[in-house]
Amino acid sequence: MVKEYYERICAGDQLRQNLIALRDELKDEKNRREFSCLLGGDFTKLCELLKNEDPKIRKNTAAIMGKMESEDLLPILFDTYKNEKTLFVRADYLKAMSQMDYRPVLGALRERLSQLRQMETLPEERKHTQEETRILQELVMRYEKKEAHRFTGWHEPLEIVLVTNRCQREATARQISTGEITMLAGGLRIKGAQVAELCKLRTYREMLFPVKAGATGERMTPAQASGNISAQQAARIGAALAKPVLEFVRRLHQGDGAYSFRLELKSRTEPERRGVLLRRISDAVEQASGGALINSVSDYELEIRLIERRDGDFLPMLKLLRVPDTRFSYRRESIASSIAPVNAALVAELARPYLKEGAQVLDPFCGVGTMLIERDRAVKAGIMYGVDIFGEAIEKAKRNTERAGCSIYYINKDFFSFEHGYLFDEIITDLPQVTENHPLQEICGLYRDFFAVAGRYLRPEAVLVLYTTEPQLVKEALSGRREYKIIERHQINEKNGTEVLILSRNADA
Repeated sequence: MVKEYYERICAGDQLRQNLIALRDELKDEKNRREFSCLLGGDFTKLCELLKNEDPKIRKNTAAIMGKMESEDLLPILFDTYKNEKTLFVRADYLKAMSQMDYRPVLGALRERLSQLRQMETLPEERKHTQEETRILQELVMRYEKKEAHRFTGWHEPLEIVLVTNRCQREATARQISTGEITMLAGGLRIKGAQVAELCKLRTYREMLFPVKAGATGERMTPAQASGNISAQQAARIGAALAKPVLEFVRRLHQGDGAYSFRLELKSRTEPERRGVLLRRISDAVEQASGGALINSVSDYELEIRLIERRDGDFLPMLKLLRVPDTRFSYRRESIASSIAPVNAALVAELARPYLKEGAQVLDPFCGVGTMLIERDRAVKAGIMYGVDIFGEAIEKAKRNTERAGCSIYYINKDFFSFEHGYLFDEIITDLPQVTENHPLQEICGLYRDFFAVAGRYLRPEAVLVLYTTEPQLVKEALSGRREYKIIERHQINEKNGTEVLILSRNADA
């Protein structure tokens, strides 16, 4: 159909419809090759159509020219772009040029981007100028080396929010020695905190920095949160965010140049409308910052997070990607059932009063070794053994452990046939859970067998630290077993019932 559509275009037959049809056909590489052979380097007709009085014809012609990926078309597209008066078409020339080597006009594109960032636009024009700005920015950044920024605010007293396990916020709070702590629904707010101290903690999920945004003149209502936000409202919100964000990151980083950011929305906004809100506010932040803050979908340095409150307003937070989080960098390999490192660290922290330095420790369902490594991080252990029936997990555990700098012996074997020459002071493990492949009846039997044989490996007065999604099954398996006593229970997840159970063993019972 490529030839037929082009012949109709050359004949002036229903130009707009046939251009759209040809543009769609050229999405296929085979059709692009066919069209290129058909033209034989003669772009006369396409160049003629760029002068058509119908802007949509110009728009679709530019899209087709971009598919040709011919540098011969670059000066033609660029000249047409410079002279184009219809705003909604301008971005299409840039999209077409993006598929070519446009470095000969890069300087002019950079200059145009600078102009747009300083330009005052009418509300009705803002949508199109912002799209042009966004594409120009992508084109310029593709060939520009991004300035590296380095975080330097390690010891500056700041207000910091740590996102933690909702049920066990106190486990993180008691590790903090400086600053004023306030409990939040999902974590802690610490005023006067130092990043250098907090980044050593292993029981928080994220470190965020509240932004003291200025007055927007607009309340972010639930209707606006659903994407029903005008360009003017977005501009005011963007202006309120840009200045405090920029001042904050410049104060805590070293290096010149623009900061790349990503905007994230934590709200009840419908997914199909969320993109509208994010795009408008991101564009407004860029505009208000004069290009000092640049929206980027990848390789960004800042995450500006808008968290919806119950009243429909938004609380802005920053996540700084230049603050390196290396706490769990050893855990490069995992399997589907692996415990999250931060949860393993939380287990070890909750069990800390019962952990002995230099203890001999066994994990009978060790997976990729995370629980043992975090146990050793909490209180230095002695000899540690990890047992697992899954050979791939054992191999991954060995590699993770080597990166962690720990000494752990791993054995690829079923725990129930495991043999060892001496007894252990502790068992710490993530107990298997009920899944489609491991139904309830199987896990019930496994738990009963576990407690039946665990005592063979434990010293008198040993401790068991068990992370489980099935605490009721643990209680049932312990029924009638006086040699074990639950001494502490800690809820980890209210929804799925996950708990940490700490048991003591009484060999005389």
